[in-house]
Amino acid sequence: MSRYSDAFESLTGQAAPEKAAQLDQLFDQIARGKALPPRGQQAVALGLTAHALNDPHEDPPLFAYYRWVMTHCFQSGQVNELTARLIGMAFTSANIFATDLPQPLTLNPWQLKPMLDFPLKNTQAVVIENNGVFALLHQEHPNWPLILQSGNDFNDVYVQLIQRLEDRGMRHVYLGDLDSKGVQMADQFARLLKQTAAKDVAALQTPKDVRIWLADMGKKDPHRTRKLKVVTPVYQAEMTTITLFGKFVEQEQLMGIYEERIGQWLDAGK
Repeated sequence: MSRYSDAFESLTGQAAPEKAAQLDQLFDQIARGKALPPRGQQAVALGLTAHALNDPHEDPPLFAYYRWVMTHCFQSGQVNELTARLIGMAFTSANIFATDLPQPLTLNPWQLKPMLDFPLKNTQAVVIENNGVFALLHQEHPNWPLILQSGNDFNDVYVQLIQRLEDRGMRHVYLGDLDSKGVQMADQFARLLKQTAAKDVAALQTPKDVRIWLADMGKKDPHRTRKLKVVTPVYQAEMTTITLFGKFVEQEQLMGIYEERIGQWLDAGK
């Protein structure tokens, strides 16, 4: 038991959830004022899934306990965490366009036409599925060229800019969650590109990598590993592996690997 679970049980009359002790480390860090990464990264560091502290449906008892402690044991504004809430209504990127504006830069539909031919700062781009991973990578590597996919948001502005960037010589690689939906989104992104092979889009997250990472750090979940339709052979291979293993790996688990591989890929393309 800890002072957090003691307070919860004493004041609510309910038993603390089974995984309550896993949150003690996080609560102690908050109490000390430690600067924290985005919430998905916090959850993975505690051995939870990336959505455990954001999604009330992922682990309802633990989420309810987390919210209770955050509300009753800490002051408003006390949490010092890097937010993953980026404006994803259209197109969010960092170091793609040659501008002096602070990064990341979010474009809306009104800005689309002039940006189609706006000068470019880089000719390589790493597309990141998840907001929190994008935010953390940008914080740690503020000069890297990144594009935020922001989940399944293939809006018109995003699609037009991605395709126009490719026409202008931009090389893209894609990094996303290794679950059924994540691979399906990667496949959808790869099919937006008309001059780039899907295997090149998957260069930093290959079918071989998927097999190794699922074996080493995969988590079981039949819902997140059900077979979904994909078209390109490279992502068909990844989908098959995920379905056979019945396991998934989230982006937040791969941060160390990402940093090494992205750096190498960018250096090789210079």
